[in-house]
Amino acid sequence: MAWRHIGVYGYRRDFLLAFAALEPGVLEQIEKLEQLRALERGYRIRVVASVAPSLEVDTPEDLARANRVAAANH
Repeated sequence: MAWRHIGVYGYRRDFLLAFAALEPGVLEQIEKLEQLRALERGYRIRVVASVAPSLEVDTPEDLARANRVAAANH
């Protein structure tokens, strides 16, 4: 089984201010994932599984497809 990542983040103001002041950690620099900055310093991140399908938007063609889907749903 494969898992996909949908990055929707919500932060409390006090955490966001503290997080913004932190220097990127080793893992964040290697993986280019800012959530690793929090994990490296002992913060917890809540993860929720979803059964809803998602669109990947990595190319101009993907963006055009996503725009068509969004327009059809409104």
